Amino acid sequence: MGQHELIVIGILVAPVVLLMLLRVNAALVFASLCVGYVITQFLSNDIQSFADLFVSHGAAVSVSVMRLALLLVPAGLTTLFMIGTARKSRLILNILPALATGCLAAFLVVPLLPPGTANAITGSSFWAQLTRLQSVLVGAGALISLFFLWTQRPKKHHEEHSGKRR
Repeated sequence: MGQHELIVIGILVAPVVLLMLLRVNAALVFASLCVGYVITQFLSNDIQSFADLFVSHGAAVSVSVMRLALLLVPAGLTTLFMIGTARKSRLILNILPALATGCLAAFLVVPLLPPGTANAITGSSFWAQLTRLQSVLVGAGALISLFFLWTQRPKKHHEEHSGKRR
């Protein structure tokens, strides 16, 4: 297994480990990655202007770094703000949307890596096998994440059901 395959595996596994250890609702992070993707798509024409703005102030920021930041900041902030929100009793089930988040992260991050790295990864047989499953993995991940979001509503307290008022 080569260095580039290890990078992809790292991108796949890191979100799973992080989300499980921090007990973060992975479905929310999946949705935040989707938001980051939408942001990068809508701002793609302006990203070069943003990067040039930073270069003029002495900080060299590449377009790929800017795109990666726009993609990952929403997911990173969601992870930070949602630490400890996954219920301990359902933590084992959180692994499904966490795996979906790892898969989506790989599919979105790899094309935004510096061209040499991205080309080496996308040219590998491992990446070719992974991309054959892309539709299934992203579609199933989206459905799993939505299902988890729909079923994790806060439970009402008994007093609210009995009609008693304080």
